Amino acid sequence: MYASGKYSTRGPALIPRMKTKHRIYYITLFSVVLLGLIATGMFQFWPHSIESTADWTLDKRSVHDAPLNHLPVSSPIPERGDLSCRMHTCFDVYRCGYNPKNRIKVYIYPLQRFVDELGVPISSIGLSREYNDLLSAISASDFYTDDVTRACLFIPSIDVLNQNSLRIRETAQALAILSRWDKGMNHLLFNMLPGGPPDYNTALDVPRDRALLAGGGFSTWTYRQGYDVSIPVYSPLSADVELPERQPGPRRYFILSSQTAIHREYRAELERLKEENGEALLLLDKCSNLSQGAASARKRCYKGQVYDYPQILQDSSFCVVLRGARLGQAALSDVLQAGCVPVILADSYILPFSEVLDWKRASVVIPEEKLSEMYTILKSIPHRQVEEMQRQARWFWEAYFSSMKAIGLTTLQIINDRIYPYAARTYEQWNNPPVVKWTSVNSPLFLPLIPPRAPGFTAVVLTYDRVESLFRVITEISKVPSLAKLLVVWNNQNKSPPEGEKKFKCPECTAIDGLSLDQTHMVERSECINKFASVFGTMPLKVVEHRADPVLYKDDFPEKLKSFPNIGSL
Repeated sequence: MYASGKYSTRGPALIPRMKTKHRIYYITLFSVVLLGLIATGMFQFWPHSIESTADWTLDKRSVHDAPLNHLPVSSPIPERGDLSCRMHTCFDVYRCGYNPKNRIKVYIYPLQRFVDELGVPISSIGLSREYNDLLSAISASDFYTDDVTRACLFIPSIDVLNQNSLRIRETAQALAILSRWDKGMNHLLFNMLPGGPPDYNTALDVPRDRALLAGGGFSTWTYRQGYDVSIPVYSPLSADVELPERQPGPRRYFILSSQTAIHREYRAELERLKEENGEALLLLDKCSNLSQGAASARKRCYKGQVYDYPQILQDSSFCVVLRGARLGQAALSDVLQAGCVPVILADSYILPFSEVLDWKRASVVIPEEKLSEMYTILKSIPHRQVEEMQRQARWFWEAYFSSMKAIGLTTLQIINDRIYPYAARTYEQWNNPPVVKWTSVNSPLFLPLIPPRAPGFTAVVLTYDRVESLFRVITEISKVPSLAKLLVVWNNQNKSPPEGEKKFKCPECTAIDGLSLDQTHMVERSECINKFASVFGTMPLKVVEHRADPVLYKDDFPEKLKSFPNIGSL
């Protein structure tokens, strides 16, 4: 019992000390191993961390944390801008190369703060919320790459959306020192408010060499067709005010004008139309009895009566969009959001995304000189067409105007379609709302609407009796890599086709009872096509005029006028 008692008194005293010693040992060992693993991981992944810090996202780098870049007075200034630039002259498509997804890669420069030699910033606002949203959306899209060597298109992190906030010369100098500038080749600038008083030019005044411009106020004089992209002027009300979609149809007012600070001659003409047509036209203006600020910007007045803006736009079938000091107006976006058909009176204005959008389906464009005839012109439009235009206007806003993300990605898609035209979106994909596509039968024949690209194309050759020319045509066409099948239609009923590719004979076919010889054929065919179009929901057929006739190209035309000189040599 004593021994047992002695053991029991020493045992409990030693065991805790042993546990403490082991615990310290194991904790120390575990800490050393953990630090080793962390160090190994840091060395392994450190290069990727350096690359990711160069990515453009506001979460990783704020404006205040961006490196400071001083611009000497002697810094080079780009050229004004080449109005003759086109994609084949001022854009290097070979940077884009081939990729299985047929998608350009876009690199965004790391954020920098540019100041002159005295430390004065080149911009009074630095980075606007709108430009931040735009770059963030692009960096999160499939277009983005953080590898500058893979990039097809380069976007500076210099905010030039609003020219009023810029120092023109210094901004141009900042662009010129970008690492990949190369006279602006393959660079894209976004600008919504170009020009300044008193002239208010319709394109950004910052010298930019050969850079593409996505501009919000282009005129026919400054827009480079097929090179620049005309974009909308974003309306901040889009993010702050939610307008529920309203069913198309007649509304309280026929015409509504809600813009403020329009030219006095236009205002006088609208007043005259108001006197002639009474309650059919609502003419609103800025509220003079309200204090200035954000609240007053969302109000409009008429003879002391206050209306909420842009909600009041939903009470009219047509909404007037007049030119202001600038051609591009944010009012266009507000009108589309309300599902009101915009009546655009801005001569020479290049409508947003007009390269791909069919504005005849969503708006009415009237010359400024015919403002006095506006009511008569709009009254002549059938009610059903007005409803379709209201529906199309709302869809245009949802798809292409509703956010800086929508505007930015639409711009990139248009450029992408130019570079990869064989994989470009179709007219229907750009312009048909999903409701129109899927409410009715997908296709009258229940076949895919778009044929697959992989199998290639089928060439159809019509011939009568020119065997030698036939074989020469076949020889040339067979050289095309994407040819899948070649179908020869032999039209000579009195002579057998030459031996050879398989033959299908039609014994009952004669030249005297052909379908096209029936006088009622064209009438019946037209009725049939119209029936298909009504079931399908739209007219899928397009008018195309194209001829690749060897005989035509034998004529004595200059070579530069021949689209297919090789075929012409047959």
